[in-house]
Amino acid sequence: MAALEVKDLCKTYVVNKRQINILKNVSFTIEEGEMVAVMGPSGSGKSTLLYSVSGMDKATAGSVKLCGTEITDMSEKEMADYRLSKMGFIFQQMNMLKNLTVYDNIILPGYEANGKNGREKIDEKAKELMHKMEISEIGDNDITEVSGGQLQRACICRSLINSPEILFADEPTGALNQSSSEEVMRILAKLNGEGMTIMLVTHDMKSAAKCSRILYIVDGNIKGELSLGKLSGDNGNFSESDIRGRERKVSSWLEEMGW
Repeated sequence: MAALEVKDLCKTYVVNKRQINILKNVSFTIEEGEMVAVMGPSGSGKSTLLYSVSGMDKATAGSVKLCGTEITDMSEKEMADYRLSKMGFIFQQMNMLKNLTVYDNIILPGYEANGKNGREKIDEKAKELMHKMEISEIGDNDITEVSGGQLQRACICRSLINSPEILFADEPTGALNQSSSEEVMRILAKLNGEGMTIMLVTHDMKSAAKCSRILYIVDGNIKGELSLGKLSGDNGNFSESDIRGRERKVSSWLEEMGW
């Protein structure tokens, strides 16, 4: 079953009375359980695509269906509620609230979605997620008191707190060093192996190589697609030879695309 169906998606801005077409009749499908990367040159429309298919930015035309539900004609309130309950988000700039602890940042969207009656279950889930991400010890810390890698793992916990149908990630490793980037992508690949559907925008070839498929966008159009399949491995212990082989394949393909 398709988790995300996008058909003839267009996004147009008007700047100084001039029409600028950012996305031009973009169509693609992401199946349940896929992890799909979107790559392309700066200014090609990658982030606009992610924001448009997630309802964070209103599409000018076209259709976006999430698990069979058309979202482009929803009101702002309907879209906000739908995002909160059905989608998870991970960003390069982690958007944590500075006046809250790491733990409180994680549970906040859960409390917003479930109200007072669901808080006990949200607390339990937050603790489970933090244990899974190996950050249980930093729950009481301010967000300025932890490393970038720990903070991004906390963001992943926050994105999962409402058991979303799909995760959207915009440059999730862009602000991290190499070792933290590797760790975050291994976590996302492990989540994908457990069945989570993920769409991510990235400039990083190594991150894209851990995805099951890559879409290459240029000037608002998808110009190419590379299928890799899921990473082989058990419980997040992925084969290094598989990873290196995928990276070589992606590097060669990106050259052909004009990367």
